Amino acid sequence: MSRYVVIGAGAVGATLAAELHLAGLSTVLVARGAHLAALRQGLRYLRPDGEQRVAVPAAAADEVELGPEDVLVLATKAQDAEAALADWAWRPVGDRTAAEVLPVVTLQNGLEAERVALRRFATVYGAVAWSPSAYVTAGEVEAPGAPAAGVVWLGRYPAGTDPRAAAIVADLEKARHLAEAVPDITRWKAGKLPGIIGNALDALYPPSPLRERAVAALRDELRAVYARAGVDAANLVGETALDLGRFGTQPIPGRPPTGRSTWQSLRRGAPPETDFLNGEIALLARLHGAEAPRNAAVQARLQRAVGAGTEVGSLEDADLRAVLPDLDVLVDAAALAAELDGPNPPVLLDVRWALGDPHGRAHHAEGHLPGAVYVDLDTELAGHGEPTDGRHPLPEVADLQAAARRWGVRADRPVVAYDASGGLAAARAWWLLRWAGHPDVRLLDGGLAAWTAAQGPLETGEVVPEPGDVVLDGGHLPVLDADEAAELARTGLLLDARAGERYRGEVEPVDPRAGHIPGARSAPTGDNLDPDGRFRRDLRARFAAFGEGEIGVYCGSGVTAAHQVAALASVGVSAALFPGSWSAWSNDPARPVATGPEPGSGR
Repeated sequence: MSRYVVIGAGAVGATLAAELHLAGLSTVLVARGAHLAALRQGLRYLRPDGEQRVAVPAAAADEVELGPEDVLVLATKAQDAEAALADWAWRPVGDRTAAEVLPVVTLQNGLEAERVALRRFATVYGAVAWSPSAYVTAGEVEAPGAPAAGVVWLGRYPAGTDPRAAAIVADLEKARHLAEAVPDITRWKAGKLPGIIGNALDALYPPSPLRERAVAALRDELRAVYARAGVDAANLVGETALDLGRFGTQPIPGRPPTGRSTWQSLRRGAPPETDFLNGEIALLARLHGAEAPRNAAVQARLQRAVGAGTEVGSLEDADLRAVLPDLDVLVDAAALAAELDGPNPPVLLDVRWALGDPHGRAHHAEGHLPGAVYVDLDTELAGHGEPTDGRHPLPEVADLQAAARRWGVRADRPVVAYDASGGLAAARAWWLLRWAGHPDVRLLDGGLAAWTAAQGPLETGEVVPEPGDVVLDGGHLPVLDADEAAELARTGLLLDARAGERYRGEVEPVDPRAGHIPGARSAPTGDNLDPDGRFRRDLRARFAAFGEGEIGVYCGSGVTAAHQVAALASVGVSAALFPGSWSAWSNDPARPVATGPEPGSGR
């Protein structure tokens, strides 16, 4: 019978060792320091159905003599795997070494441990572990997983299964774990990362909508890096044969819920594994000629927090905004009112504009947010060109900078744009300033109606601000030209933000041809909003229904498409804008047109 030598007595390792021991399987748990001293008296094992003292044998590394039937289970953190593998690989097993004759099971998060193990060990089994267990106090582990204590997918690395893998899986099943042998473990290891890529944020920040958006953005960046690197990640829930209904979490009496593994490390003052989570994505991007700025920023922020001894969950949204400034897309009326009374009030831009309504300036003069400057979309947020450039081509950067300075925009002050149409026009100012490099531009969620509903004051007349000093350039947000939009319609997701009847080609009030770009999907901008004009809270689900892939957006002339980009950004998804949009496309007779409700192939 195999003996399981579990190396590392943290949350995952101690839970696994306890369950193997309770199942009657020979087990030794390798630990160190105060934790080992406490474990020698038995593991205090806390479960939803009560507490017990589990007398799993515990030992220091140098106390374990290996035998030919042993299975090494590496349960250290990812950052400790290299040293542990180097230590155990060359230990004697009879007249040979562990690396030659014993299998090692690597439970680490990330994509590195198996490669490190295979450099020394002839037989490596990668494993993906789902475990809600927590280790914060020496000698005890909380294991709220129930009825199963955890889930493990296991396979021979780099690929395949064999009888020994099947035997290990069978033992894990005896040990109150759901377990499955998979032939492509590398895909499954990659498949776990999206679910834990936000662990650093869980450790640093309390729950908030901004934190949720930040986690979604990290995942979006991860998927983009995977696509560039050719990483085929498994869908753990969708591809498994296991009945995951048997795995969940239940409260442990008298114990408040704890955070995830990085939270636990930070709480104990132990090094976190962030370099092998967010750092793995940064590494993959750099190896393939790209960058992963969001994951790299979170990786660096967590390490600074470790150096400073930051308490878990003690940082505020303002800190997260500084780490990921591109995520903060929306501000509600109450928060804006507080900011306007604060030490660095935002510059307010009133972008009152609607197709067929030339009276935006008059509407502004009749009533606007205090201090808000009127911005003319047609003359200040658009340039001029040939018909094939579209009705609202991007302005020259120099012209945009001059206009922004007239509005009073400064490099050291945030900007909030609004309108009277749920942001459909204001998003053009949001997008242009972000594209031109201003780091803190947001939209007033719900616009003028939300402000007045919150009893915010209005003033009348024109506002002439002190000139600003902002310096702008271009290229900070992605754009598409017509050829790139056509290609994206074939290879990714090109969303048409116009009303459905214009997409289908039933009507076309302003442009020369009716229909849509072949392959584009209909996603009307109006569907981003609730009836009160605020951004819907289920936008992530809305856009997820279109599928995955690189995203581009167009509309009639590049105005309301910016609203779609903002909506996507508000849930952490990056999208490119086709500035010329349908007005440019339809003015080029060489461009094909599709009609009807389906993406189509064009004519």
